[in-house]
Amino acid sequence: MRGSLWHLGQSITRRVAQADKKAAARRFFASEADLKKTVLYNFHIAHGGKMVPFAGWSMPIQYKDSIMDSTVNCRQNGSLFDVSHMCGLSLKGKGCVPFLEKLVIADVAGLAPGTGTLTVFTNEKGGAIDDSVITKVKDDHIYLVVNAGCRDKDLAHIEEHMKAFKSKGGDVSWHIHDERSLLALQGPLAAPVLQHLTKEDLSKLYFGEFRIMYINGALCFLTRTGYTGEDGFEISVPSENAVDLAKAILEKSEGKVRLTGLGARDSLRLEAGLCLYGNDMEQHITPVEAGLTWAIGKRRRAEGGFLGAEVILKQLEEGPSIRRVGFTSNGPPPRSHSEIQDEKGNNIGEITSGGFSPCLKKNIAMGYVKSGLHKAGTKAKILVRGKAYDGVVTKMPFVPTKYYKPS
Repeated sequence: MRGSLWHLGQSITRRVAQADKKAAARRFFASEADLKKTVLYNFHIAHGGKMVPFAGWSMPIQYKDSIMDSTVNCRQNGSLFDVSHMCGLSLKGKGCVPFLEKLVIADVAGLAPGTGTLTVFTNEKGGAIDDSVITKVKDDHIYLVVNAGCRDKDLAHIEEHMKAFKSKGGDVSWHIHDERSLLALQGPLAAPVLQHLTKEDLSKLYFGEFRIMYINGALCFLTRTGYTGEDGFEISVPSENAVDLAKAILEKSEGKVRLTGLGARDSLRLEAGLCLYGNDMEQHITPVEAGLTWAIGKRRRAEGGFLGAEVILKQLEEGPSIRRVGFTSNGPPPRSHSEIQDEKGNNIGEITSGGFSPCLKKNIAMGYVKSGLHKAGTKAKILVRGKAYDGVVTKMPFVPTKYYKPS
């Protein structure tokens, strides 16, 4: 998805307010009949969700409150997101770890059972096919979630390599969890609210860890992770139990945890300095250029063995030619594809995501610049609608992360 969801939300909100609502509905949601719907679709409508097409799905961009308000509420209280459009799958078999290690940069073998990590699926040139959170449930069971917009290409890529792996006697099979829905509960109230709905002690579950447990009476996959920089969980729940779980979470929070749409999800992840695939990462960008060197396991750096390893290991040794950096700027908020110049007016890169930070009350952005110009404090000019505005390279995350880790 190109451009910021936050800006999409703002433009839709403005236009719906300005135009006849039926005409607006026809214009924006003409393809509604062709879109897939999550099991929470009617629940979103009943709660005032403004639905937009996203990656082939009809998804809420926002609810009755503004994107600004719901972003701030996530950091102060909490947010509940329907992320059922994303694709969860399990790899099983004695060969599932060596198989997956051919496709991703993570040290999957080195993960303890019940723990996970962010990783990147790479192509032969070292570029990113997608980013994914993978979890080793057991030595012969890996659970992973891939992005909705990348589902078809990711599944085709995995299937092609799986056929080759199995043809050589490798033991691996897969199951795509289309029978399950995915909810993300984020913010300071996430753990206390969810604790009301399970007998398991959530204080013993740390960031990046995974458990299978009963929540609100349904057997769920629970990962302590998220896409906001806050403490929180992603909950894979049988689809027939998803609406009841969403209702229970909102009820137990006494109105403080709010349903939150894709618009605030975008501003939250940008404040946390997290990539959006299709904007900040693409097939021609390597994990090293994207600032995800930390996700390449130590053993993988020594051994390689994944697609594009030669390119990536060479970049680790010599340094990449471009790097992802954060910016703050004055003037209008930078947009995706805004040109970045040095102080003499020479092109040095491009913005990939940008917007006004609801929590910091200033413009923030990320983009790629030539190596050597990536140090924090480096001054730049950012072009917005043909006019240059002052910007400065800034460390990310813009808002401090609050992941729940052992003290």
